[in-house]
Amino acid sequence: MALIPPDVRQWLTEQGEGEELSLEGVGGGCIHQASRLRTAAGGSYFLKTNPDPPPGIFSAEAAGLRALQVPEGPKAPDVILVGEKFLLLEDLQPGPRRGDFWSVYGRQLAQVHRQSSPRFGFDEDTFIGASPQLNGWMENGLDFFRERRLAPQIRWARDRGLLSSADLRSCQKLLDRLGDILPEQPAVLLHGDLWSGNLITDHAGNPALIDPAVYYGWAEADLAMTDLFGRYPDSFFDVYLESNPLQSGFRERFPLYNLYHLLNHLNLFGRSYLPRVSEVLRKFS
Repeated sequence: MALIPPDVRQWLTEQGEGEELSLEGVGGGCIHQASRLRTAAGGSYFLKTNPDPPPGIFSAEAAGLRALQVPEGPKAPDVILVGEKFLLLEDLQPGPRRGDFWSVYGRQLAQVHRQSSPRFGFDEDTFIGASPQLNGWMENGLDFFRERRLAPQIRWARDRGLLSSADLRSCQKLLDRLGDILPEQPAVLLHGDLWSGNLITDHAGNPALIDPAVYYGWAEADLAMTDLFGRYPDSFFDVYLESNPLQSGFRERFPLYNLYHLLNHLNLFGRSYLPRVSEVLRKFS
């Protein structure tokens, strides 16, 4: 069970919350310990801790959550306190999904994707899972996807001996022809890690997003991950596309965007992800 960091105890005292009544572990995370902290004054908070985190991972998550607090967008938990080894957040106390959940979420995510930037990247590097995510600003989206997303993951996989020489040749062919496959698109605000586990609800059953890996990039790349580990229903896309139309053939491009995430999983979890990486390389290189 996680311990309450001294800075959190001090903050609770200053806020008049009194003693903590309970610290209950919450499942679902694979990097940090997650707990629900309840206090004598009736407060409830969500606490993440890690005794040895990658440096800056909690401040990066806090920056992402703040960026996602877009008017008319999905709920993102308020950041209350952040330290090198902890993050204290608003407790959303998830409830059952409302009946029109997917339609509401479609409109809300489209609103996030309307937040634009003249450049691709973010003010700071973030993390995709436990891996660094490089966000240095670039003018061109193809260059950004090539140099800030695919190329670093390919290098890490090469250095770990996870990709064969044939795989590496296919990767290079793909990097060389990205411009033939991917259309020009504007830079918009992305959650960055939209697998199903990062879409939850608040207490009223409204859509809420957690664990972001934010940057300004292509909306198609954000939506692609909704197809990687599960799939959003058509009712979501029907409403989303009414609010934020995409270029034709966007679904056919999803596997290419997801190569970034598959390479990341290959680097984090090993060769079980290699067949899926190889499948994408065969299709697009």
